[in-house]
Amino acid sequence: MSTAETPKRSMRTPLGRVRNLGAAHSGTSDFWRQRITGVAMVVLMIPALVIIMTLHGSNQAGAKQILGSLPIAIIMVLFIVASAWHMKIGMQVVIEDYVHNEKLKLAAIMLNNFFSIAVALASIYAILQLSSGV
Repeated sequence: MSTAETPKRSMRTPLGRVRNLGAAHSGTSDFWRQRITGVAMVVLMIPALVIIMTLHGSNQAGAKQILGSLPIAIIMVLFIVASAWHMKIGMQVVIEDYVHNEKLKLAAIMLNNFFSIAVALASIYAILQLSSGV
């Protein structure tokens, strides 16, 4: 058998080669999600900063007037969603890399998910309250 005919040797299991996933069993999906949310945050950061700067020094009536515009409320909600999702993924990577106790890791990931969702929902609720004029 010549060298051209010898099969390649691999440390991966046959199932791992078929699924084409690494040891983490998730491939690069978290990596790409974090990059996509990062790009979304960069794109949304300039309008969000302009909106925040116009809100500076306003009272609640002024904030309602500024956030009452549908495009402005949408920009802020998109920025919050991208930021919360980016934060969740980033903290999950840190937890998975540095917490070695499996029970503690599971608890920390669950708390991270709940915290990220709570921050996003509270922020979205506040913007919707201000933008709806209620």
